[in-house]
Amino acid sequence: MSIILITYHSQTGNTEKMANAVAEGVKEIEDVAVSVKRASNTTAQDLIECDGLMIGSPEYFGYMAGAVKDLFDRTYEPLREHPRIFRKPLGIFICAGNEGFGALKQIERICIGYQFKKVHEPVVCKGPVAEEVLAQCVKMGKTIAAGCREGIF
Repeated sequence: MSIILITYHSQTGNTEKMANAVAEGVKEIEDVAVSVKRASNTTAQDLIECDGLMIGSPEYFGYMAGAVKDLFDRTYEPLREHPRIFRKPLGIFICAGNEGFGALKQIERICIGYQFKKVHEPVVCKGPVAEEVLAQCVKMGKTIAAGCREGIF
């Protein structure tokens, strides 16, 4: 059974809504389990054990949330040459008051260092989390879960 890890940070609840929508999409695919964790509770072992990874962050001052950066800081050295990390399928979702591209750019740059494989276009919410954004999150969850289950990614 494939496992999809959704790790995120949220203070206002907006990024959490997006994470939950991604999880809904994953749950629609049979034979795929989902693990939803706050970035501050996510461990290197969680990253090793999952078959696909979704990272969510609000954008603060043009950058990712500190808790998401902390996750990267805590896990990079132990994982940088781990064989279960190389080319791990990745999806990213961002919630921002303005544009969201600063946080997205920084997360993508760090994920290159991990050698994750971006397999879906990021979902970037600008402003309030609308139903259209949540539908995009569900679709991303379904797509990545199905791809992991079928061994496409």
